[in-house]
Amino acid sequence: MRFLRLIFVVLLALILVAVALANRETVTLSAFPANFGQYLGGQWSVALPLFLVIFLAFALGMLAGLVWEWLRESHIRREARAQADRAARLENEVGHLRHRHAAPKDEVLAILDRPKPKPSTVPAATTAPAPGTTLPAPGR
Repeated sequence: MRFLRLIFVVLLALILVAVALANRETVTLSAFPANFGQYLGGQWSVALPLFLVIFLAFALGMLAGLVWEWLRESHIRREARAQADRAARLENEVGHLRHRHAAPKDEVLAILDRPKPKPSTVPAATTAPAPGTTLPAPGR
């Protein structure tokens, strides 16, 4: 890709040099038609080589197109900025909701949500339950 870019730049430079060499004659550019500039006072014309006039016209046209598109797309940039702000606000709200709902509300819920202890490795038959802690078997 870098090689293609280099080839493009070299070809563009050769074309620009060829245009400059072919259009070396001096032309006079006037700001106002038919000597109207005399009435305003001062010199309202300039003599430039034709290739410079061509290049300046091209550059000014590119600049005008750039400004035109930038102004035309301003509403798109404004909408994108508003959507990004809205998304950031919603993500912040979701983060606060997660934090608030993850915390237990009272002691009972904290006890219920507490992880259960792992069963001991001692068999249940060898340990007798404490008196008064077992329920009678059904049907008695």
